[in-house]
Amino acid sequence: MPENEWVRIIPLGGLGEIGMNMFVIETADDMIVIDAGLMFPEEEMLGIDLVIPDFSYLLQHRDKVRGLILTHGHEDHTGSLPFLLKELPIPVYGTPLSLGLAAEKIREQDVRADLRAIAPRERFSLGGLRVECMRVCHSIPDGVGVALETPAGLVVHAGDFKFDPTPVDGKLTDYHKFAELGDRGVLVLLSDSTNAMRPGFTPSERTVGQALEEVFRTVRRRIIVACFASHIHRIQQILEVAARMGRKVAIHGKSMIANTRIAADLGHLRIPPDVLVRLDDLRHLSPAETVIIATGSQGEPLSAIARMSAGEHKQIEITPGDTVIFSARVIPGNEQAIARTINQLFRRGAEVITEEFAPVHVSGHPCQEELKLMLNLTRPKFFVPIHGEYRHRHHHARLATAVGIDPAHICLAENGDILEFTPEKRDIVGKVTGGRVFVDGKGVGDVGDAILRERQHLARDGMVMVVVGLHHQTRAIVVGPEIVSRGFVHLQDQEAFFNAANHLVKELLAGCPEEERGDASILKEKIKVALRKFVHKAFDRRPMILPIVIDVWGAEP
Repeated sequence: MPENEWVRIIPLGGLGEIGMNMFVIETADDMIVIDAGLMFPEEEMLGIDLVIPDFSYLLQHRDKVRGLILTHGHEDHTGSLPFLLKELPIPVYGTPLSLGLAAEKIREQDVRADLRAIAPRERFSLGGLRVECMRVCHSIPDGVGVALETPAGLVVHAGDFKFDPTPVDGKLTDYHKFAELGDRGVLVLLSDSTNAMRPGFTPSERTVGQALEEVFRTVRRRIIVACFASHIHRIQQILEVAARMGRKVAIHGKSMIANTRIAADLGHLRIPPDVLVRLDDLRHLSPAETVIIATGSQGEPLSAIARMSAGEHKQIEITPGDTVIFSARVIPGNEQAIARTINQLFRRGAEVITEEFAPVHVSGHPCQEELKLMLNLTRPKFFVPIHGEYRHRHHHARLATAVGIDPAHICLAENGDILEFTPEKRDIVGKVTGGRVFVDGKGVGDVGDAILRERQHLARDGMVMVVVGLHHQTRAIVVGPEIVSRGFVHLQDQEAFFNAANHLVKELLAGCPEEERGDASILKEKIKVALRKFVHKAFDRRPMILPIVIDVWGAEP
């Protein structure tokens, strides 16, 4: 085998979670990145705004990185771009809509970017690698898969896809191109595992339009539809149904308005004449004439739907007879937030429709028969299930075995694994620094697992703070001890607890040897241990104990 006849695939995100998708394709001379996504925080990630991949490996090899290719415009594939480009200003390739949506986020972060538009079936070079993209159907227009010609063979990343026979925009997944790649010989296929546990085929997006039309025909008052701001095909169908029913539509939510504008400017959204109105204009119309498309399908606390459900929206008040349609799937982890929002909407007299009761949502990802079709079209020698938790990828591996892929050629990898492929074999040859980086406000990576554990501790058990001031020379107590608690003890028990804790600290300090009284760190540790034992014995609780010992200068009182 020639010395450089190998290719490495390094997942930095997207294996073990839904979201945060990012893959590195590396050869001896070049490195290409596919997608740079984010993940929204899980429930236990208190105070965290976003979760992004660890870019350390790319920064360590910045001279080899030739560019980044976006498969489509969803945030779980584009959301970490601004953070990456701040550190590594590389060219970004994508279809016009993907770049348009990404550019909006990049501008918000005040980052400069070199964005280069590509088209399906267009071939271009990145370093020594030849790249070609294939059109795929998904829940957002302008999606692509990516094929790379490497020294070891052809690597195909299928992107987020489904085989929709009747797509809203009429643009089919490129069956012929995937089959042509299979005829050329695919060394490695990376394919989406999100729906690998669902049998059959994913229904066409057009079935949602039919379901929405049925709902619109029966509703006599205002209709509010909650969906993802990036679901341009869904927005298209809502606009068309509303226009046929003689209703006016208001778009609500910052991201919803921005995405609608970008998609319309690029020709991916066709707005029927005279159907769009401003939110303020709705007060001049009968509720039976109006539709609102809004953000908040996941119960996000600050979203339009959540504020309406809580009665905190400045312009829209939910009234009996309103119908709210949740036209989106439930992202794992958001179940409680969505249930809370729906309960509040019902309390205000609204009717709520979800996919449990009507087909108002279909997935943008392939189910089992489509996954097998992709495997049969491309016929890869090696297969890497991607995009999903381990259980999703495990079931995808089973499907691959069922269509004839050698189980020894299937790689169930983890984020950070270095997968090396040659024309003859595959192996995991090492691991790179990987994992999740937390974004908290303006801080990126400065909140780690230790701080999250502290936040969870505070949220679960509360806090007790002890402040004591000692004279800088005599080490006698001149301030306090003052005890403050938050989220720990009930108001009626506070006085007794404070008195007992105050007495305990005084006795502890009085009994300390002279050499220990001069060392604040020793005193703080002693106070922490003594109070922890006292609190656990008295209340069977474990609040965070925070002792503060200060030196007081001047004469003793």
